[in-house]
Amino acid sequence: MGKLLVVGSLNMDTVINVSKMPKRGETVLGKDISYVAGGKGANQAYAMGKLGAKVAMIGCIGADQNGLKLLQNLQSVGVDTKAIQIFQKQPTGIALITVEETGENSIVVIAGANSQLTKQWIVQQQKYIDDCDIVVAQLETPIESICAAAELARAKGKIFILDPAPAVKDLPESLLRHVSIIKPNETELQILTEKPTNTEQEIVSAAQVLLEKGVEKVVVTLGEKGAMLVTQEGYKTFPPIKVKAVDTTAAGDAFTAGFAMKLSEGCSCEEAIAFATKVSSIVVTRKGAQTSIPSYEEVLKVL
Repeated sequence: MGKLLVVGSLNMDTVINVSKMPKRGETVLGKDISYVAGGKGANQAYAMGKLGAKVAMIGCIGADQNGLKLLQNLQSVGVDTKAIQIFQKQPTGIALITVEETGENSIVVIAGANSQLTKQWIVQQQKYIDDCDIVVAQLETPIESICAAAELARAKGKIFILDPAPAVKDLPESLLRHVSIIKPNETELQILTEKPTNTEQEIVSAAQVLLEKGVEKVVVTLGEKGAMLVTQEGYKTFPPIKVKAVDTTAAGDAFTAGFAMKLSEGCSCEEAIAFATKVSSIVVTRKGAQTSIPSYEEVLKVL
């Protein structure tokens, strides 16, 4: 097994369960509230660690109780947290998550200390890039830091995986040229390319836009419809695993973690997608972000 590095965000998730999402101007009563360790970067690092991978993380937190809990949670599954910078005057990031009975969610993120992840810190911690095989990043931290990580990763011959969430249009082409694999869902793919993604062929066409900008491979997660791999040679679809969803929070992060872990073991993209699909199929049946991540043994039991 190779080594993984996650560059990204750490948040304390405030999760509110509701019978339905409020419409604009509407007030609904929440059923309950919970506080769960989260942040896309931390979710992915935690999932990799719990699945048994060797993983380190670069990120930023505040010197507060939320930050301490996030560090302890990562360390509990063996994540190397020495490259996580602690700020005295910035609070740890917070995500406000509303989850309805179907398991669907909506999320508002307050960046806090995540906004302090700089290019300079990435460069200072590049020994972690030297020491890994795959670098994984998202878009909850400043784009300059992600560009720096991508450039260093490719210059050092590493695989760079970008989970483009939250998605933004007009990502720098200088970033996309350094991306080995990008992993959007269909909504994120539509935002990234400004192309429709309602049908299989539209998804393929939108993914090809990213290939033309220098991305090597596009893995699109499609929720209850499975996943798709698009390359210059063509595309392949992967069926979903049918489960009853309770909470989709961290499903995409878990997919990314499982996918990266299997690639680090030398598996093909197809094998990695099949494993990642199993991981995320378990996550959606449980509540919360990091609390929903399965062990490797649990994943092996999925048919």
